[in-house]
Amino acid sequence: MAQLTDDCFAFAGPLMPIAEMERLIAERVQPVSETATVRLAAARGRVLAADIIAPLDLPPFDNSAVDGYAVRHRDLDPNGETTLAVTGRLTAGSAARVPIGAGQATRIFTGAPMPADSDTVFMQEDVRTEGDAVIVPAGLKPGANRRLAGEDVKKGSLLLPAGRRLAAQDVALAAAVGLTELKVRRRVRVALFSTGDEIVEPGKPRPAAALYDANRFLLDGMLDRLGAKVTDLGILKDDPAALETAIAKAARDHDLVLTSGGVSTGEADHVRDAIEKIGRLVFWRVAIKPGRPVAMGVVPGGAGVAAAFVGLPGNPVAAFVTFARVVRPLFLRLAGANAEPQPKPDAPVYLTVQADLSLSVGDEPVAPEALADALDLATDHDTEQPIFLRADEAVPYGDLMEVMNRLRDAGYLKVALVGLEAMAP
Repeated sequence: MAQLTDDCFAFAGPLMPIAEMERLIAERVQPVSETATVRLAAARGRVLAADIIAPLDLPPFDNSAVDGYAVRHRDLDPNGETTLAVTGRLTAGSAARVPIGAGQATRIFTGAPMPADSDTVFMQEDVRTEGDAVIVPAGLKPGANRRLAGEDVKKGSLLLPAGRRLAAQDVALAAAVGLTELKVRRRVRVALFSTGDEIVEPGKPRPAAALYDANRFLLDGMLDRLGAKVTDLGILKDDPAALETAIAKAARDHDLVLTSGGVSTGEADHVRDAIEKIGRLVFWRVAIKPGRPVAMGVVPGGAGVAAAFVGLPGNPVAAFVTFARVVRPLFLRLAGANAEPQPKPDAPVYLTVQADLSLSVGDEPVAPEALADALDLATDHDTEQPIFLRADEAVPYGDLMEVMNRLRDAGYLKVALVGLEAMAP
């Protein structure tokens, strides 16, 4: 169980800003402590419990980045073509048995280890052959088309940090250094309820004044995406005693109890009263719309531990928003995951992208090739902050990719699409 004190969410202010809520969660909520070792196939979505240090270089050896010819750069004529004898052939998975000699070249393919003493690779498109010789042009820089051992990851460096919520690419990286298992934190256990006399299970008869339960399915899906182990406890009616009993029981073997509905100030909104009786409730007057009210607190779970409690509004849109801004950061903290903040640009730049690839910064049109200069002159924008692309109509896929590539080439690495639709290629 998570180690929570009964006042860990205490806040004395009149209306809590989102940033303050996130700070309290980060400072006062402790993650689950239990860990497990899982095989790579089961690691995606889990939270890494310990740093992983690279046991080898990636790539493990110098290799060719292209199909072509490996040479010694010092053998080349800087002023004209050079003819070299082709003395070997290397494919991926094979290794040269002897070093390359003076005036020699080795036919090499992408991913093959570089022959000893070679340092440069000519692309096959840039040379011509005559019998057992290859003729290479002047002008190629030393080390061209060669990938160095450790270029991606150095042996002994931090490969994956503790707290990383493992995505597919993280698991692939672990596999690339030969790992078969990873130490992860156990999954956060969540008890999920909907509340309200007016809520009916989909598929059952619906009285005229009732609504089918959508929130439980919404929240279950969002929890599943975060890697939670969810117990679906159905719909609780507006019965104070039944609410107290069900929530107290759920807190005994779950890290988080999550409900929707019943947390406002109406006479039939009993969830808030139930939590105040069996645990400690801090009614967070969070500065968020839609979203108020949001109830948050701690429910004793027995044996000196407690479960976190969050009661979300019954409106599905408000439930979605408050899950994203309240439950998600709390869940990630309980899971031991590193913070994954939403983009919060201080001064976002909005670019209008027309179908003909015309761009603008403010009211001034910008040619694509002048994009970087225009951004610097017009906005003095920090390249660490996101760039937003906007369009009033669908943009051809190729044009959109060109715009995004130009932005990234200019150093703007965080490019977001806002209401922008790309036509299929």
